[in-house]
Amino acid sequence: MEGLQPKLVVLMIGTNNGNAAEDLALGIKTIIADINERSPASRILLLASAASAASAASAPIGAESVASTISHLTRLNIELALMTSSLCVLRRSPMHRLIIALLTSLSLLPVYAGDAQPSAPKPPPVVSPEVQVDRSVTFRIKASQATKVEVRGQWTKEPLALTKGEHDVWSATSAPIAAGVWEYSMVVDGVAMIDPGNSAIKPMREPRTSILALSGTPTAAWDFQDVPHGTVHSHVYQSQAFNAPREVSIYTPPGYETSTAVYPLLVLQHGSGDNQETWTAHGKAHFIFDNLIASKRAQPMVVLMLNGHAPAVSRAEDPAQRWLQSMVGFRHELTQDALPLVERLYRVAKKPEQRAIAGLSMGGGQSLGAGLTLDGFGWIGAFSAAAPPTSMIDAALADAATTNARLRLLWIAIGKDDFLLKRNEEFIALLKDKGIRHEYLLTEGGHSWPVWRQYLVDFVPRLFVSPP
Repeated sequence: MEGLQPKLVVLMIGTNNGNAAEDLALGIKTIIADINERSPASRILLLASAASAASAASAPIGAESVASTISHLTRLNIELALMTSSLCVLRRSPMHRLIIALLTSLSLLPVYAGDAQPSAPKPPPVVSPEVQVDRSVTFRIKASQATKVEVRGQWTKEPLALTKGEHDVWSATSAPIAAGVWEYSMVVDGVAMIDPGNSAIKPMREPRTSILALSGTPTAAWDFQDVPHGTVHSHVYQSQAFNAPREVSIYTPPGYETSTAVYPLLVLQHGSGDNQETWTAHGKAHFIFDNLIASKRAQPMVVLMLNGHAPAVSRAEDPAQRWLQSMVGFRHELTQDALPLVERLYRVAKKPEQRAIAGLSMGGGQSLGAGLTLDGFGWIGAFSAAAPPTSMIDAALADAATTNARLRLLWIAIGKDDFLLKRNEEFIALLKDKGIRHEYLLTEGGHSWPVWRQYLVDFVPRLFVSPP
């Protein structure tokens, strides 16, 4: 038993070997004392078997010996339990049935626990977030050494201060929160981190944000609804553009697996802090597509989502160079790796009028850069876009007639409080000056996911439809 702390020790008395019952009881007491010293938390079960004399080479304990041993053990204040029915089973059964008898008896037999004290009850699990009926939310985190804990959520500008309580658990309950898909962080002594109790984590390059999804009535386009649902696939491949393993996410619409149809393709890109999974995990794009398709507001389509970041080893130090490098790298990976992969594995159309590209922030800039310079896309969407360098799209700007003839829709949207508003206004002025046909939507809101989800809801129904 060296080094072991068993919960249960079973002592089996199988033969007498001519010893007196009193000597046997004293021997058992010595063994029990040794067990208690080595493993005080262990419980001890003492089983005595009166087996058939014909089944053992040495003389087995008879019923009289068992009774005598019990008498001595009782005087020694040792708790012992014997079930007559169990002894009968052991007498007439083969050895393999001993295990069955033990297992069926353990829940019924009292056991000797020595001087061990029961262990302290475990504290209850930390539940966070806990949503109430009125959509107020209780946040909790266990942080025994912390001196200050807050929740900073996207739904308010004011942090929520948590108070330390029992078992070192900090907690606080918010006021009712509006329906939506929100992001928040626990801030422990100034360090932003995910909520350890919440498995819904926003996919990011530096994960520190949790997701709080609150449905309302009526449900929004990004809420789960009882409609046919598509599938989100994940693929890992060796990138020719970057000579490194890379990942993409691909959405297929409801009914894709049982159909033979060829579907239009949308390339949908994330922002600078996120990755290829963020549009579905946090943006709820797959629910948006499901719900729009179910309500006949959008065409069924396949959606390709790339990791828009170049590998760290290929990033330039200068921010302007890094941005241009990201734009060029994205375009290379799109054409050399991602599009060939989706064309090989999925039934997607190849004509420009059946292909679109859109994105938010950094992804919006990548979409403009690739969409305006590649002939393969007839529809472009830019949500709060970081506009591409002019030098990258000079050819498209210089030949407005060709660009306008090729594009079915160039759709640009941004919020009034977005820090990229001026940059977008300058880009819109450039498009007007060069005669590039486009649509520009200025909305309420800033540089955030609640705005971008709505842009996707507004943009997707415009795709792959004939002009009025």
